[in-house]
Amino acid sequence: MALLALAGCSGGKDKDQADNPGGAVIRTTANPNGLRGATLDRPYSLPSATLTDTHGNKFNLVTSTKKPVTLVFFGYTNCPDVCPTVMADVASALTKLDESVRDQVQLLFITTDPARDTGPVVRKYLDRFDPAFVGLTGSLTEIKDIAKAVGVPVEGMKKLPSGGYEVGHGAQVLGFGKNDKANVLWLSNAAIGDLAHDFGKLVEDNQ
Repeated sequence: MALLALAGCSGGKDKDQADNPGGAVIRTTANPNGLRGATLDRPYSLPSATLTDTHGNKFNLVTSTKKPVTLVFFGYTNCPDVCPTVMADVASALTKLDESVRDQVQLLFITTDPARDTGPVVRKYLDRFDPAFVGLTGSLTEIKDIAKAVGVPVEGMKKLPSGGYEVGHGAQVLGFGKNDKANVLWLSNAAIGDLAHDFGKLVEDNQ
């Protein structure tokens, strides 16, 4: 078994601080479930927390997720590199699935920058990738608590020479089944073909 190191959007030497503090332990042997992502020996449970979606409606992470498979990613719209890459890869992987399978997968994008990421901002951003992606926001404290519960590090704001700031965060996508537990995650460098394979397998396993 091995502790999983995770990279976020934060650059430079501080990037190493985004290593997974939640202690995600993955199997170093072949995945017995046939998944290509990193299998968790200790599954994460999705907290029954309520955030706000891009239309201003309350969204509970457990009761508002109606599909068999829920993908969760923490990021922000001003992220310069990792977030748009991951969103594009997930969207591309979903297009490789039959529509009947794709319709059983829901992606939740939880912003790590609620000060700038208002509902309309997040909605416009996600529509570039897939209009079906659900964007969620809340207070930074709430978001950090949810992220910590599922092993995703979220750093504070790091000022940039330009006067703006970036937010370091774990770049993994977590895959939750209908029991609201995640047994697998994918890093930002996961191949699109592997994502498509695993999304389909999760749907099959959660009927």
